[in-house]
Amino acid sequence: LWWHKPVINKELLQSLPNLKVIANSGAGMDHLDLKLVASFGVKMANAPRAVSSSTADTGMALLLASARRLVEGYHIAISPDMEYCEADILGVGVTGATLGIIGMGSIGYKIALRAKAFEMNILYHNRTQRKEQEEQAVGATYCEKIDSLLQQADFVIVVVSLTPQTHKLIGKRELELMKPTATLINISRGAVVDQEALVTALQTGVIRAAALDVTYPEPLPRDHALLKLKNIIITPHLGIKTDKATYMITEEAVENILAALNGLPIPSEVL
Repeated sequence: LWWHKPVINKELLQSLPNLKVIANSGAGMDHLDLKLVASFGVKMANAPRAVSSSTADTGMALLLASARRLVEGYHIAISPDMEYCEADILGVGVTGATLGIIGMGSIGYKIALRAKAFEMNILYHNRTQRKEQEEQAVGATYCEKIDSLLQQADFVIVVVSLTPQTHKLIGKRELELMKPTATLINISRGAVVDQEALVTALQTGVIRAAALDVTYPEPLPRDHALLKLKNIIITPHLGIKTDKATYMITEEAVENILAALNGLPIPSEVL
């Protein structure tokens, strides 16, 4: 199953009586009706191992690019009338800043590992607390309540799966809890953030900036308000798009398929 095609609906499943397994090329499964697929006795698998490092890299790249205003700087540097860089093109510091990670699964943990190298103070919110030795390894502090994380963090990075519980997890209330100097980074799914509330927050200075690798829909309509803002970076869902990760995803999907067809335990089965 590559890039959500074909659409897995009742009609397709009924037309494939011999279907045994759906192997998704990526970690996110929100585009599949899991209960519907399971009702046909079809096994499902994703590819979380292959995507975690490349997605964590993308998250840190967005954080750094937003903090240091790299996209703005690029446009200034290549502008035909540039004579010098204005002194007020100031970014914000990353070293020593507080990073709040919402969702400390495999990707979130790898982000924490990278952030530790930048000497960041790391907070995280997750459904379950990590083991003490895992926290100590990256210097992360658990926030049982998301509000506490939002109020303290200079950068908030969202790394959760899209579920009914996480739909618009970051809305008007959550954005208003954040510091006016804070930056929101979303590398999970677009619908985890209330985009209308985000537009207002960015326009009115509720938060400093945002960096999104995901939106809803993808791509956004060309007249969408987010595309008109200067304090935002938007990339076209680049999270896993490296040559190495793409190859690894394909390998992981094939491993899952072969295991299912041979009656063996599926390495990355989704139940």
